[in-house]
Amino acid sequence: MKKIAVILINIMLLASCSDILDKVPLDIISDEAVWNDEALTDAYLTNIYTRMHFFGNESYGTGWWDSDMAFACFAVNVVSDECMTNWSDWGDAVTWYNYKFGNLRIGGGLMEWWGYGQIRDLNTYIERLPGTTLENNLKTAKLAEARFLRAFAYFAMVKRYGGVPIITKVQSINEPENELYPDRNKEVDVYDFVIRELDEIVNDLPDPSATETGRPGKSAALALKSRAALYAGSIAQYGKVQLDNAVGIPAEKANSYYQMAYDTADRIIKSGWHQLYNQDVDKITNFKNIFLNENNSEVIFSKPHNSLNSLDENGSGWCVDFFCGPRPNGWSRGNLLAPYLEMAEDFEYIDGRPGTLDRVAIQQGLWSIDELWKDKDPRFFATLYTQNTPWQGDKCEFYNGLLKPDGTIQTSDSYNDVLAMGDQDMTSTCFGVMKYLDESHDNMAGTNSAWATSATDWQIFRYAEILLNYAEAAFELGKTGDALSAVNQIRNRAGIAPLASIDRDKIRHERKVELAFEGHRYWDVRRWRTAVTDLSRDFSGLRYILDYNSYMAGTPKYKLMILDKIDGSVTSPLFREENYYLPITQERTSNNPKLVENPGYQ
Repeated sequence: MKKIAVILINIMLLASCSDILDKVPLDIISDEAVWNDEALTDAYLTNIYTRMHFFGNESYGTGWWDSDMAFACFAVNVVSDECMTNWSDWGDAVTWYNYKFGNLRIGGGLMEWWGYGQIRDLNTYIERLPGTTLENNLKTAKLAEARFLRAFAYFAMVKRYGGVPIITKVQSINEPENELYPDRNKEVDVYDFVIRELDEIVNDLPDPSATETGRPGKSAALALKSRAALYAGSIAQYGKVQLDNAVGIPAEKANSYYQMAYDTADRIIKSGWHQLYNQDVDKITNFKNIFLNENNSEVIFSKPHNSLNSLDENGSGWCVDFFCGPRPNGWSRGNLLAPYLEMAEDFEYIDGRPGTLDRVAIQQGLWSIDELWKDKDPRFFATLYTQNTPWQGDKCEFYNGLLKPDGTIQTSDSYNDVLAMGDQDMTSTCFGVMKYLDESHDNMAGTNSAWATSATDWQIFRYAEILLNYAEAAFELGKTGDALSAVNQIRNRAGIAPLASIDRDKIRHERKVELAFEGHRYWDVRRWRTAVTDLSRDFSGLRYILDYNSYMAGTPKYKLMILDKIDGSVTSPLFREENYYLPITQERTSNNPKLVENPGYQ
């Protein structure tokens, strides 16, 4: 109880908005007061929200200024095939590369999330709230909200570790040993628990139109169910059962999970609660604004961030503008994430042609930026930035050398007052991540420029994912017409040619492009069991060399160079078969010997 009191006092002091602080001594908040006061019970639940794992591991570390925390919410992109990091010399980034190059052995580092502390607090809330004097309708809604969070916590763990113990009551030290130290549940049991919980609470949650920002409504519960069922279907179809079902799902269950994913996504689609955001005529602007115009029609559930220039100790801000902006920030840094050339090539042309470059041809002669990227999928320009990308009234300068009239390349200082290098100093691949960046936010601003953060909400579920879940499940069930229609809705919004036919690879490709850098790709290739191939390979970067003569003529062109093995390691990135699950870890198995370690880590 002392822990609860301290948590609540801290929250109330930060909020400075509850009359209860004028009525109750701050060092004496009784158990009865906590569970019979709406503001205090909500503060208790709010604290759990700040410790939930909604996107990257944002609860890792002490705050985003901590070297681990700063990277944690981006690690899931770097360990995928989307990008590398330009900050490999700083903080815990080295663990990303240990992880990425096949050295995941004793723990998952920034990819870890063992959420039993949050689950215990949620179980306490779920047990205590029914006996309070709060109004019954409020109790029903808040219990549903807490059970949603608990289901989300179990989903976050099962996708990492497979089967984990399902604990739904507050444990006491006096309980029998078999309850205090439980066995791992089967992976299928955990997915079924998540789905069952969501089925039981969905009608107790408010309609989306009546949902407070950052709190789940009916569509959020359905979105989580759709995602969880799709994951379970994939694992049943492509995975293998091991450790007496602790990991893996029987293959015969695949279609039933796909049907759940399909039906649940279909319910959201037909409800009319959400639509694809389509408010701006310009397709590039429109796609950017999906993430910048908060609470738009596409947003199903988001994590609100409302604080600029404050340390993110309580989840009120995050660091995307500071770390990922194209111009160096208060630490002379920026461009944290460096998308691979292969990721850039995944974006098609607007007429539907593949976006793959002729790597021999582009390294011959000189090219303007327009010649290189003209007619690309508008999502390319809204998701990535590169040389000449407009930014804050100027253009990004990512070139890496100056081609002089004598044919030599200069890479430092200047030549006849023309700089030999662009002004961005983190340019390993010559791409950066535009998605979620707010051009109106100066990442040098604030009372302490080194701590400038972002107030942009993170979208946990959005309607485009629902259409993609629907398409994938439909295809696996043989409903190819439904799959094609859903994918083409997304392509039409993007401004590119519709597909004439559909197959599994096209659905997966559309998912990669539409949801790039939203924390999906790594988990997708794991559940499809393609990570051993997709992530065990070398990746490339691009180099722009500015041609002096064309620059002086007012029509700048570039000599292009492709750099293979851009990650800079002698070895190639490596995803091992056992990495489809994270290790339980020796510490946890020592604390509870019934937690059998996952295959490959014993």
